[in-house]
Amino acid sequence: MGICSYFIYSVLSGIIIENLATIIAIISAVIIYGLAIIVLKVFSKDELSMLPYGNKICKILEKLKIY
Repeated sequence: MGICSYFIYSVLSGIIIENLATIIAIISAVIIYGLAIIVLKVFSKDELSMLPYGNKICKILEKLKIY
């Protein structure tokens, strides 16, 4: 996650202003972190259902055959 966000920042900082590159790098890091949690199955179905909109998340992940 850190390597990807640093790479995204270093590529974008030469193209756009640094503040916007930082924001985009942080958002991409959050997305990568969330995907890693889902793919690595860090949370069980019970723990996911306790999150806000957890039941919807569980249904989507079951449709995608991840859980």
